[in-house]
Amino acid sequence: QVQLVESGGGLVQPGGSLRLSCTVSGLQLDPYSIGWFRRAPGKEREAVLCISNSEGSVVYADSVNGRFTISRDNAKNTVYLEMDSLKLEDTAVYYCATGWAYCSSYENMYTYWGRGTPVTVSS
Repeated sequence: QVQLVESGGGLVQPGGSLRLSCTVSGLQLDPYSIGWFRRAPGKEREAVLCISNSEGSVVYADSVNGRFTISRDNAKNTVYLEMDSLKLEDTAVYYCATGWAYCSSYENMYTYWGRGTPVTVSS
């Protein structure tokens, strides 16, 4: 059974940093892409970043460009989302997803999803 577990969310002040982790079990992560998505209160879920072997890092949300970084540790079957200079509008539940080899902003391209980890940016 494939499981994705996000961790690292929490409450942070504007300008602060957080590092989210997505640990995968039941699937060897190496050949697959991992996408990070988020759902802000009252909004639809949106693609944030993705990483794949063929494309490297792909940014989908322009608002995070230069502030968020995605990386992977295949030995640990884990992908990270480093979030710096956090803004109020980054408040959301963050999800990771996988299941195919390429990056996409379309949710239905990903087979497996985590349950999400909440990030709250507030002073």
